[in-house]
Amino acid sequence: MQRYLAVRPQAGPAGVRLLCFHHAGAGALAFAGWRQRVGPGVDVLPVRLPGRETRRREPHLTDPADLLAALEDDLGPLLDEPHAFYGHSMGALVAYRFALHRADAGRRPPHMLLVGACSAPQLRSELLDRTDLDDLTDEALMSAMTDEESLPPVLLRSPDRLRATLDTLRADLRLARGLRALPVRPLASPVGAFAGREDRMAPAEQVRAWQHCAGAGFTLRTVPGAHFFVRGREVPRAVGQALHTTAPVPAR
Repeated sequence: MQRYLAVRPQAGPAGVRLLCFHHAGAGALAFAGWRQRVGPGVDVLPVRLPGRETRRREPHLTDPADLLAALEDDLGPLLDEPHAFYGHSMGALVAYRFALHRADAGRRPPHMLLVGACSAPQLRSELLDRTDLDDLTDEALMSAMTDEESLPPVLLRSPDRLRATLDTLRADLRLARGLRALPVRPLASPVGAFAGREDRMAPAEQVRAWQHCAGAGFTLRTVPGAHFFVRGREVPRAVGQALHTTAPVPAR
């Protein structure tokens, strides 16, 4: 099994393989329930980066080049068949850069790039542009997260878990800063974007700017919720619908 996947791919024809990339500080459990909600014909494969959940003893990856090489080495063999990417917040940047990385190598493009709760990569980020990002204390990092769902109350009641989550979040933000700093250009694939109606961290107009990264069509859909609407039911269903109504990008 691939080390970066939280579940095994389906045996036999999979329809479309949907690789899901989680937000900063989180893991593959962000996509709990997606397999049931996306619908038939889509094999949902949550990706788990090092340094969290079952990979918590592994060092975090903060260099984009190291991450993209590791993803290609581990996941590349699965992507000769029709596939798509969904990335949430930081995961959107990971998915976009991974798609570009594969395009540069002449490999099969994703059926579709789907992104949620993430301002377009060509835009500035108030949080990631902070000159003191690498030196933020735990208290300052918590106050910098403007969404009320960023740190659930159960986490705040567990100092050890909170400390580990903040360490992961801090490393992920360094990774996100590096991913956002790379040159931006359109993908050959269509892009579908989702914005939460109450999301203060990635407002709809900033998410709409992903249209500049789409070389084959763009859609924007607003959904109920704030920054972590990935945990709800509407987006996985909408993702399944989008994959069934979008023509696949042909292999090269």
